[in-house]
Amino acid sequence: AASCAPASPFRFRLQAASGPRPAMEPNVHEPLLRREPGEDYQALGQLDARQAEKDYYRTLPNRRLFLAAFAAVLGNFSFGFALVYPSPAIPALQSLPRRSLRLSDDDASWFGSIFNLGAAAGGLGTMYFNDHLGRKLSIMFSAAPSVLGYLLMGSAQEIWMLLVGRLLTGFAGGVTSASIPVYISEISHPAVRGALGSCPQITAVLGALVLYALGLILDWRWLAMAGEVPVLLMIILLCFMPESPRFLLSKGKEDEALSALAWLRGQDANYWWEFEQIKDSVKEQSQRITWAELKTPYIYKPVAITLLMRFLQQLSGVTPILVYLQQIFDSTKVILASQYDAVIVGAVRLVSVIIAASTMDKAGRKILLYVSAFIMLASNLTLGFYIHYVPLQPANASAMAVNSSYQTPAPPPADSLSVLPLIATMFFIIGYAMGWGPITWLLMSEVLPLKARGVVSGLCVLVSWLTAFALTEAFLPVKKSFGLEVPFFFFSIICVINLIFTKWLIPETKGRSLERIESYFRTGRKSFLESFRRHR
Repeated sequence: AASCAPASPFRFRLQAASGPRPAMEPNVHEPLLRREPGEDYQALGQLDARQAEKDYYRTLPNRRLFLAAFAAVLGNFSFGFALVYPSPAIPALQSLPRRSLRLSDDDASWFGSIFNLGAAAGGLGTMYFNDHLGRKLSIMFSAAPSVLGYLLMGSAQEIWMLLVGRLLTGFAGGVTSASIPVYISEISHPAVRGALGSCPQITAVLGALVLYALGLILDWRWLAMAGEVPVLLMIILLCFMPESPRFLLSKGKEDEALSALAWLRGQDANYWWEFEQIKDSVKEQSQRITWAELKTPYIYKPVAITLLMRFLQQLSGVTPILVYLQQIFDSTKVILASQYDAVIVGAVRLVSVIIAASTMDKAGRKILLYVSAFIMLASNLTLGFYIHYVPLQPANASAMAVNSSYQTPAPPPADSLSVLPLIATMFFIIGYAMGWGPITWLLMSEVLPLKARGVVSGLCVLVSWLTAFALTEAFLPVKKSFGLEVPFFFFSIICVINLIFTKWLIPETKGRSLERIESYFRTGRKSFLESFRRHR
């Protein structure tokens, strides 16, 4: 099929600019800027080709592409919804009169954390699903455990049904979080890839906000049933969407890949040259990494950086804070009801993610990571000192531990201080959303060598969710035994480590090509900077 393709308009322009030219008259001098025969004219032709390529992308109709992306990111919406489901559900389940469903403190800890264990398994499984089922079918496959998990929680008669439901929705979330970004990046073109690439995170945050809002009017059973709506809508829409052209080409299905690309770009678009580019790219990516290459600096250094970034990102405390948000506000006796505070934080998180997505390419990665870690540090310290010095509710276990020297119930905090936990949590979410939340994923795609990206991406998901599971599982027991301030002081220490890690180990990648980033890991910081100065 490719052999019958019409030549690219860019190719015509390049040939016209750089092909054979008639000999110049003897009395006509060569251009002063010309360094080698034909060099400046070839450069001019390449500039014309690049401009024509930009014009092509800018004039593409994107309606079908946006529809395919929307169908896919409904899975991220469900993921965000399921992740924070325990926030309103745990207080309701702990107050049930029915013993078979009433959660103890240990049950509540498992109910909040087992989702992360399922997500780790789902992310690990996606390393196989993506390459064998395909990107689209992997996303559709996630609907089965998700629907079953919500159904188990909505109809639960025993605690085990709640836990299995959380485990299944976590597995589905791990699959979608690892497969949807790949699908969107492979069906997109450069003019919209940045905007569409931020959609998975935005829709996940939107799903969490919708969960918090519905928690004001629905009980825990109907909340679980409401979670099935976006999943069912996702699988219906994806039935009419194409598979990734890159995946189809990797399986040798050129005709299907060409049809998928034609559907995404429009039948009237000149997509043949793009199809050829994708074919060349797939050939380059088909080479697998060898064990000998794992010992080279340009492989193990970026791998270590990305794995450590995912580890430190979760240790900063974002997952337990989001999962136990309502319980934290109940313990700190915020001026508003805890369920309303959760909605406010969810809205702030959504706005922060949208702003961060629109400004990430305008500021450097390292400066955003510095600011992000500093804001999270200040927020965690504020929460820790507030909980330590301001008396909490007497019914709260951690309050009794902190205020054990008091023989009478502690008085409630003054209104002027009771707003501090809400403000500190809002700033923590803002700090996380502008740096250590999205940039860890961005840097993973920038610093990892292409041949190691698939395997290491799966390892990053596994490390991330295993760390989140450990933190979420330990949060409530630590709160009960040592006080609620202890986790926040621990998160503060991690934020200091994040600042040091950013200073010494993370390279600045803004404005650098992938080749120059790889040169940084091959030759070291000095030659990288010298190379950068030479290219200025």
